[in-house]
Amino acid sequence: MSSLDSLYQEVILDHSKRPVGRGELEAAPGTLTATHHEFNPSCGDEIDLSISVDPESGKITGMAWEGDGCSISMASASILSQLVRDDELTIAGATERIDAFREMIQGKTKTPNEELLGDAVAMQGVSKFVMRVKCAMLAWVALEADLKQIQAAE
Repeated sequence: MSSLDSLYQEVILDHSKRPVGRGELEAAPGTLTATHHEFNPSCGDEIDLSISVDPESGKITGMAWEGDGCSISMASASILSQLVRDDELTIAGATERIDAFREMIQGKTKTPNEELLGDAVAMQGVSKFVMRVKCAMLAWVALEADLKQIQAAE
């Protein structure tokens, strides 16, 4: 195992043991909120992911999730939550990251954009395991559904 693979494994294990953003959403007054439940029938992993968005700036002001599943799905949700918090993403920025993550996790690119994806590049190795791709995508698909709900409400 290369040192890079080892580092990536540490990132995934760290996020699965000490998840970021797990809990209930505390939305500020006046924000738009959305919640989506995503379920992987092949393994039973599931997640409820909620977001709040400032309607004026379009920035995601909060994100929280609850879930049950494998370390890949829980770490992926934690990494996504960290990314949203650290980068103060807009809906367009979040959509760009979801698309980049999907492209990476499906093995469509061998050189993911680390600046765009941050710690999420640690999930790149998951693309070798077809059964785990949906686990890694679970939170990202839930966020995508939340963003669509917010856009429909605007």
